Order: sequence, then structure tokens, then C-alpha cells
Amino acid sequence: MKILRTPDERFADLSGYPFSPHYAQLGALRVHYLDEGPRDAAPVVMLHGEPTWSYLYRKMIPIVAGVGHRVIAPDFVGFGRSDKPAAREDYTYQKHVDWMRELLFDCLDLQKVTLVCQDWGGLIGLRLLAEHGDRFDRAVAANALLPTGDGEPGPAFLAWKNFSQRVPEFPTSKILDRATTIELSDAVRAAYDAPFPDESFKAGARQFPMLVPVTPDDPAAPANRAAWEALLRFEKPFLTAFSDGDPVTASYEPILRRIPGCEGQPHTTIRNAGHFLQEDQGEELARVVNDFIATTRALPGVEIAASEGHSS
Repeated sequence: MKILRTPDERFADLSGYPFSPHYAQLGALRVHYLDEGPRDAAPVVMLHGEPTWSYLYRKMIPIVAGVGHRVIAPDFVGFGRSDKPAAREDYTYQKHVDWMRELLFDCLDLQKVTLVCQDWGGLIGLRLLAEHGDRFDRAVAANALLPTGDGEPGPAFLAWKNFSQRVPEFPTSKILDRATTIELSDAVRAAYDAPFPDESFKAGARQFPMLVPVTPDDPAAPANRAAWEALLRFEKPFLTAFSDGDPVTASYEPILRRIPGCEGQPHTTIRNAGHFLQEDQGEELARVVNDFIATTRALPGVEIAASEGHSS
């Protein structure tokens, strides 16, 4: 397997991203993650979407870590500061799940996790939640999904999938521009382009749309169906916090609310936000996460470090 590594200088002095890098070696692959806040606090794991990286959570991390939570924000293999296999066939849905499982549980041995997931962060994170429910205390799904291929994917996703495969140059920062309600600055656009010096680094970004199950016979469909069987028994707190402006994932919110842990939770809609709501309204989503942790920490079976508290 040919592996590409984005030069460190591409990540120097990025706008609004003062965090120190951390790395774990997963076989031949070096995977990057952020680790902010007290190391002995219960972790909040933030999983990004396509084609972003942990930079997407830069507005949220200081707010969540600031009230005493430990925040772990990985870069998926093929994204951010993580290594990038050069061949598209090196990427599968199952490999992505396995890579994150190895990082979060084998390398970091995380327990009592609060999951925050969006886009592909949901496709990977909700699989981990279903398969390792004992590792998690709660979850927040924000513009997230876990498709099995048994339903219609919707025109917005099909248009995105078609675009992602046909466009001659994969326009990373322009994709962010089109899926946010705010206008991104040149510096922010440069940060989203930073992981990809040229097209050869974008195999993972190109392949991700092809890995979403859209037919019943998709290779990932059986594992996702099994995950749904587990999620429909998941009774720990589960919150949906979708935006009001995402045609790709909007139809999945009522599906996720079938999870038993959703009952009685203060589900919310993040206003004035598109697909990448962390970019549009990151501070508001961070406050939702902090409040959700604070209000559910006293529930049976859910324990949070005594030092953690409410957001301001």
C-alpha cells in the first residue's frame, strides 16, 4: 500500500487552530488526533465529515474543553494530518470503522465516551456506538446518518455523489463554501485545502461518497443493519441536533429518533446552519453538547467526572 503524508508545513499557523497534534501508529498508518482538556476527564469524541478534518471542530473544542471535558477529535485516514493511502481501493467502509476502533479503544482505551458525530462521523461513529455500547455514556447526532441501503438515498445525496466522481479537480474548500450558510474567509478555505497538496492526496475524499450504502446489496449493508438492531436497544441518552438547512441528512433525523435513548431528550434544531453546522454555528452546537452532558450525567449508569459542569 502506497501511503502519502501531508508535509507538516501545510498545517503551520492555520486560522483559529492553535491545537497541538497527537499521533497513533495503526500498523503502517500514522493517524492524527487532537486531545484537549483534562486527561482524567470523561472524553467527548468529535468525528468529522467529508471532506473535512478536525479543523471543523475548532470553534467547539475550546468551549467543551473549557468546562472540564476531555475532547478527542481524530482525523480519519485519508484526511487532515492523518496518513493518506494513495489508491482508492485501499479505502472501505469497514476499514474506516476498524481504524477508528483501533485508535479510540485499543490505543487510547477510551471509556464513558460522549459521541458527537456529523456526516461520515455518523456513519463511522454510530457503528462504533452500536458495536461497543459499553464504551459510551451518550451520543449527539448532528446532521448524521447510518444508512443500510434499504431506502432511497435522496436527490441531494445522489447529486453530491455524481458531482464528487465527475469533477476533474476535487474542490475541497469550495465544497465547504457550498454547504455552509456563512462566507468562509480565504484563511479558512486554505485550512480546509491544507491536507491535500494535490489531487494524489484526495483518494479518500474521492472514495467516501462511493462507500455510502445506497443499495440493499452494498458490502456495508449487513453490518449497518446489525448496527441498527443494536441501536434500537440503546437506552443511554441520545440527542439529535440537526441544522435547519441540510437537504442531505434532514430526512434521517426522525429515523434516529427511533433509538430508545432519544425518549424525553431536549432535541434541538440549530438555526441558520447548513450541512457543516460546526462551521456555521459551532459555538451554539458546543453549548448544546455541554448542556446535554450536564443534564444527563446524574442518570443511572452514566457517570461524569465531578469537575465537569454546565456551560456558561
